[in-house]
Amino acid sequence: MGNLAAFLLALAIVGIVFEMLRRKKLREKYAALWLVVGTGTLVLAAFPRLLNIVAELVGVQLPSNLLFIISILLLLGVCLHLSWEISVVEDETRTLAEEVAIMRAQLERLQDNASPRLKGSEDESSTPSSPK
Repeated sequence: MGNLAAFLLALAIVGIVFEMLRRKKLREKYAALWLVVGTGTLVLAAFPRLLNIVAELVGVQLPSNLLFIISILLLLGVCLHLSWEISVVEDETRTLAEEVAIMRAQLERLQDNASPRLKGSEDESSTPSSPK
């Protein structure tokens, strides 16, 4: 019964990831990790003795400890990857903010230079022209 629940949960994870990909709610580079997790869980749920065999090969006494180690390493990898992505986005945001500030300063300078010319043309148009 426990294997069936794990298998259905893994199947749901894979299905949700594919649906998020289809709706463009999740990018492919992030979906790959979750598909690996879902597929790994599907395999372990389908073949529960596989975890025992791998635990014996690695030298871990309890298969559940191996599962926890793998889970912790996976979560550590996800945290590290997301931290790297945030760093990249922060750098891009700072660059964009600097470019916007430069463009705003240039626009204000252009508006300041254009204002006297516009006022001068308004003054010329408002004074009656003298007949020749």
